[in-house]
Amino acid sequence: MSMENRRQEGAYDVALRQYDAVAEKLDLDSGIREMLRHPRFGVEVAFPVRMDDGTIKVFKGYRVIHNTARGPGKGGIRYHPDVTFEEVKALSMWMTWKCAVVGLPFGGAKGGVICNPLEMSQTEIERLTRRFTVEISNVIGPATDIPGPDMFTNPQVMAWMMDTYSTHKGDFTPAVVTGKPIPLGGSRGRAAATARGLAICIREATRELGLELNNLRVAVQGYGNVGSNVVSILNSYGCKIVGVTDVVGGVCCEDGLNPEALTTQLTETGSVEGTPGTDNLSNAELMELDCDVLVPAAIENQITQANAGKIRAKMIVEGANGPTTPEADEILFDKGITVIPDVLANAGGVTVSYFEWVQNLMHYYWTEEEVAERLERIMTESFAAVFRTAKGKGTNMRVAAYNLAILRVAEAMKLRGMYP
Repeated sequence: MSMENRRQEGAYDVALRQYDAVAEKLDLDSGIREMLRHPRFGVEVAFPVRMDDGTIKVFKGYRVIHNTARGPGKGGIRYHPDVTFEEVKALSMWMTWKCAVVGLPFGGAKGGVICNPLEMSQTEIERLTRRFTVEISNVIGPATDIPGPDMFTNPQVMAWMMDTYSTHKGDFTPAVVTGKPIPLGGSRGRAAATARGLAICIREATRELGLELNNLRVAVQGYGNVGSNVVSILNSYGCKIVGVTDVVGGVCCEDGLNPEALTTQLTETGSVEGTPGTDNLSNAELMELDCDVLVPAAIENQITQANAGKIRAKMIVEGANGPTTPEADEILFDKGITVIPDVLANAGGVTVSYFEWVQNLMHYYWTEEEVAERLERIMTESFAAVFRTAKGKGTNMRVAAYNLAILRVAEAMKLRGMYP
């Protein structure tokens, strides 16, 4: 593939190349290998929403289920002006591998609506959410496809989705979505679950790599739910947060940033930029910062062939989905930089979403300590399995994670057979 074509390729092309690079080296049935290259189901909907000024606006949305061999589809719903069908397909495939890596009985799914929620009122977002839920109501369900929150969606959006679905079905169905408010069946520990999973992976990796956790210098791209929580957790471990960026700007401090000061600045101004006692930092500068751990926790394709060679971190832990391109992976591996891939590193969120789904089905709810204990076990066991596979095969951790995930999904497909 030419350099120009690679600059233009989308997330789904990246997802396919990551899959193909591993699948071609595995002893897979050719039919199963080809089936896994394609989503099982995808729907595009266009639906009207009445805006606050009385006008009607038509929005476009998507829901894709990549695979259901191991269980119902599972994946978030994002509201963003740049949502595309190709992106949603890629994210659904990554969800399949993510669920399989940590052993959850789910397949991968994803959804999105093309909109800018930052320019919409709460009532407009509610009307959009309820209408979109109706449009995909024949797809989603507790036993078929379970959405959750993603970029610019939150527990309130999930509450509206659950209420709309329940109203149409005629009964209370909390298990149709996860990431709900706790009074409506949400799980304790869900809000910080992705960040907690990241922190567990960082802790386990430092042990394997002979680093000291309380001396780690960490840089984080993205100060949303995942980024802010991982900053707080790692700070409590004794790590030094030396750089943080968000969509507006960023800050750095050689002596370490104060998470409370960052959050206060973000709340008051809309950005961490300008936090007292810090220097400004661009996103490009953050990627090249002298640190031990770099956490890309924003969007896809942030570490590429263009900047991978300039990265000085010893370890990259992917809080976002798809932040590293395949070319960058090769450069980082050759440099001896350990990359803990998204399908493992940020799986804490979907793991606790699984816990929420189980609790909804049982109508029995766990304490935060019980949730944390179960998350700890799954993440440490999954990290150990991936790290052991990478070491044994002499590969990077992404290849190792894909190796485990693809074989698990392929085994389920083979056991189920083909109907008719």
